Amino acid sequence: MTDIKNDIALYIHWPFCERKCPYCDFNSHVSDTVDQAHWRDALLSELAHFAAETQGRRLTSVFFGGGTPSLMAPATVAALLDAAADHWQAATDLEVTLEANPSSAEQGRFADYRHAGVNRLSIGVQSLRDEPLAFLGRVHDAAQARAAMKVAKAVFERVSFDLIYARPHQSVADWQVELGEVLAMSGDHLSVYQLTIEPGTAFFREGVAGADEDRAVELFEATQEILEAAGFLAYEISNHARPGAESRHNLTYWRGGDYVGIGPGAHGRITPGAHGRITPGAHGRLASPTTFEATHQIHDPARWLELVGEHGHGTAKRRQLSPTERAEEMIMTGLRLTEGLDTKALAALSGLSFDDLVEPGRLRELTAGGFLDAAAGRITATAEGRLRLNAILARLLAPEAGA
Repeated sequence: MTDIKNDIALYIHWPFCERKCPYCDFNSHVSDTVDQAHWRDALLSELAHFAAETQGRRLTSVFFGGGTPSLMAPATVAALLDAAADHWQAATDLEVTLEANPSSAEQGRFADYRHAGVNRLSIGVQSLRDEPLAFLGRVHDAAQARAAMKVAKAVFERVSFDLIYARPHQSVADWQVELGEVLAMSGDHLSVYQLTIEPGTAFFREGVAGADEDRAVELFEATQEILEAAGFLAYEISNHARPGAESRHNLTYWRGGDYVGIGPGAHGRITPGAHGRITPGAHGRLASPTTFEATHQIHDPARWLELVGEHGHGTAKRRQLSPTERAEEMIMTGLRLTEGLDTKALAALSGLSFDDLVEPGRLRELTAGGFLDAAAGRITATAEGRLRLNAILARLLAPEAGA
């Protein structure tokens, strides 16, 4: 059973890649050599630093992200998981995810990661076509992607595949065929992302454009229809799973739970020293809201290593979020979920009700327009609302006139 006030998740960022993909805006760096022992010791130090502030919590998930975590030594993965189990009380069904690429070299380590304690693999397939893979700058081809999918399913009980659609000149018919091929090889989870060109990426600098807006909508709607028919329900805008196979780690983010983030560029959200326990005050509000802090580790790997060596952690920024900031974050992430925003959890964790944040007339306007549903303590985005979620959120959270 989930206890969002006491549970905690752990994110571990491995910043190194074999090649920087031109669409990627994550904190990733290409390096010919990595001192695995040095990095293992540094990650263990930063883990211990944040664990000391969050003692008594139950660890429900660990996620190795990047970068390319499947370039980590399996011994490093095992050491971090052992340390995490020592620092916190690990859930009996602890979910441990590691992101991997489909290259042949990384496939060879899958069994070693399983032995180290990883029980869920997320593979960046992105496409089953060679031409789009070359366009996306991937180091693998379609044959390697298919081989990796087969090996992963043989080694891990839980497997997720990442795909990218709304590529230039991609037709709905071609995508339907490709998606059908993925489903024939799928595990229990698919993350299907629309190609977006972010500032700072090589694609942005080169002026590359993805599918136009109308085609992107067609592709999105086709994706929802095909995956739902195949039993992969959309529990979040870009994430689909068979019932019970949702990513528990990502649900922690979207439901507003606590998570520790370690490694260069990692973000965290933690309630230090309070075990997440909240005392309700009058009228359903908190008598004194617990401290909820945002942490952000320094991006540059070399500088991060240096700071960890000096201080035991490489924190670049750390600040307390106000109740309003926490509530707004929960609204923005909660409305991405098919289950919607739990308004009771919002009040319990932030100390503010939904009506404290959103003028009731705006909610009535958006429900009357068919973009939101509000019932039984939940507010959810409709199918039409999910297509326009950024605009919906901007309308909900816009400052009051004259404020």
